[in-house]
Amino acid sequence: MEDVSIRLLRAEEIECRVATINEKGLSLLLFKDARVDQKLLDETFTPFGWKRSHQVIDGNLYCTVEVWDKEKNQWIGKQDVGTMSYTEKEKGQASDSFKRACFNWGIGRELYTAPFIWIPAERVNIQKKEREQKFYTYDRFHVWSINYDEEGKINAVMIVNQKNEIVYSMDARILNMDTKDTGEKQAAGKMVKRAENKVESKTGQGRTRKDEGKTDVKAEQRIGNKVEENVKDKAKQETANKADKKAIRGRDAAQKEGKETSGDEESLGATPALTKRQRTVLESELERTGVALDAVLNRYHLESAEQISEEIYKKAIECLKKSKSKEAA
Repeated sequence: MEDVSIRLLRAEEIECRVATINEKGLSLLLFKDARVDQKLLDETFTPFGWKRSHQVIDGNLYCTVEVWDKEKNQWIGKQDVGTMSYTEKEKGQASDSFKRACFNWGIGRELYTAPFIWIPAERVNIQKKEREQKFYTYDRFHVWSINYDEEGKINAVMIVNQKNEIVYSMDARILNMDTKDTGEKQAAGKMVKRAENKVESKTGQGRTRKDEGKTDVKAEQRIGNKVEENVKDKAKQETANKADKKAIRGRDAAQKEGKETSGDEESLGATPALTKRQRTVLESELERTGVALDAVLNRYHLESAEQISEEIYKKAIECLKKSKSKEAA
């Protein structure tokens, strides 16, 4: 197949969904809808260069998305299964299987690199249904701006509510700086704060979301470039040194601990795929950020902590470390 690349999602193409909610706040998941998938398939392969089909296998609805390969002169397909929705079950399952198949083609895969987004109760209107003992909110959220690193991973994101008030912002380029670089870190923090203030002032002037989003993305990119210019060489070297030291400590600790027994009782439950040290680190990050375990399970489509694999653990820890602590939030 000829070398084609599917571009990364823009801010206006990403939607927010409440994953978990309680009296302390709520967590958000970033997702794309089927219309975005169709748009990117048309844009990348042309409207006549792809097709979709559905098959029922063992009672489950699968979707196959095929792309025309000019070199091989044949269709190349990727398939995935859908999950049932509460409303319009057949339609929901068909849409979900299509979106999952598009993930296999790489559309929106970068969303899995997002931090765990936690919004504390003071920034959102949370209500409680006394009879059902459940929490809910009528607030709506959307991605104001987003930025990616050279590997296509999310390193900055800003989310606002229906009033265009900033409820969450993160810039991993600042969070990843060494704490010793106090001056550089404070300067970078002030630049991001000024960008946030610009968002609020533009909103007050009644500008459209489309215009604001474009302007703000450029502003954040300029901020990011300046930050990276100041700390790029130093940060890379220090990060490499830390990684080497961490790897050595981890290897020594693993050798000392040996294999974990399935009889250990932990708050996350017996997780054969993870060591006791890994479960402790995961619990510590969940406590630091205030993110609920259910939010992690929901993000990776797991039903219980026992299903957390080594690969998912690494992804979860990477995302949690990008997230602010619950005190800072």
